[in-house]
Amino acid sequence: MTDTLTDTLTVTRLLTRKNALNQSRVETMQLALPLPPGDVLLKIDRAAITTNNITYAAFGDAMQYWDFFPTQDPEWGHMPVWGFADVVASTVSGVEVGERFYGYFPIASHIRMQAVRITPRGFYDGSEHRLVLTSAYNQYMRCSQDAAYSRADENYQMIVRPLFITSFMGADFLQDNGFFGAKQMVISSASSKTAYGTAFCLHGKYDIKLIALTSNGNRAFVEGLGCYDEVVTYDELATMPRDEATLYLDFSGDEALRARIHHHFGDALRYDCFAGSAQNTEFLRDTGLPGPQPKFYFAPVQIKKRNIDWGHDVVNQRFNEVQLAFIRRVSAPQDGWMEVEQHRGFEAAQQLIDDMHGGRIDPRKGHVVVLG
Repeated sequence: MTDTLTDTLTVTRLLTRKNALNQSRVETMQLALPLPPGDVLLKIDRAAITTNNITYAAFGDAMQYWDFFPTQDPEWGHMPVWGFADVVASTVSGVEVGERFYGYFPIASHIRMQAVRITPRGFYDGSEHRLVLTSAYNQYMRCSQDAAYSRADENYQMIVRPLFITSFMGADFLQDNGFFGAKQMVISSASSKTAYGTAFCLHGKYDIKLIALTSNGNRAFVEGLGCYDEVVTYDELATMPRDEATLYLDFSGDEALRARIHHHFGDALRYDCFAGSAQNTEFLRDTGLPGPQPKFYFAPVQIKKRNIDWGHDVVNQRFNEVQLAFIRRVSAPQDGWMEVEQHRGFEAAQQLIDDMHGGRIDPRKGHVVVLG
């Protein structure tokens, strides 16, 4: 327990306009020191920015993602990201200066939190405004005690872990429900990391055919992944057989594409699962389509179910094993699926968010912003 900072600290943070996610601004604020009892101060070193973060912002009000790091400005929010940070001041026994933690952070230089429920694995932020929010996002994992952590893999872990928990639990949710009676699964935006992460979890393990839907430009990349049984471009959709029992797993959020899927497969469409999108930042609308009503998939619901079914430790063990295999696959030196691109500073983060929101991202790239 150490608090060596006794003066004010300038905190830099990147805010996002809630109704125009490609617009952001950098600002500074003063943090009063020393810390009050029970508080810790972390310096955020690096964070990954993915389409997942755009989804957090898109549903920020409706699903309370903006509430994790409030700004006191109703028009501007603090987009959450996953990353690593180091403790620079602490008034809490069990959280020491110099320790490194993985977790859910704002795009900022520093964050002050109230450390509670301290264990060897880490701590939770017990700040009053976070007590009513999803607890999975309030946990900070001590890197020295994290079986999944590797310093050399930090960039991949930041990019992959938040996406892959969606992939892993999504694959588990679908197989847990017997794929809703489907014999084939059509996966849109198949070049996205969350989509091919889901395919990685399922390919060759279950009796269901995985069909990738992608653009002409991304076809070669998707075919090269090897985790789909078939690759079909969007303009080839009409050539697909109509009578096979089909599950639609949607990572695009494209309403016109959804309509084409429903009208093409008709009664053969058994389930429509919407898993989020960076480009369509609206909730599902009832557009009067034939077939099953589209359902939004939310990973924490399946995590909660499996924590009850298997126990927290078993869930972590199974996830860590598959995640490690996935990281090894995407980072393979010869034929890896992902190349990490590092950006430095808040201005670089602004441009990256703009590009991510606009869909101007190479699927072969993963993006990390160094803030430290």
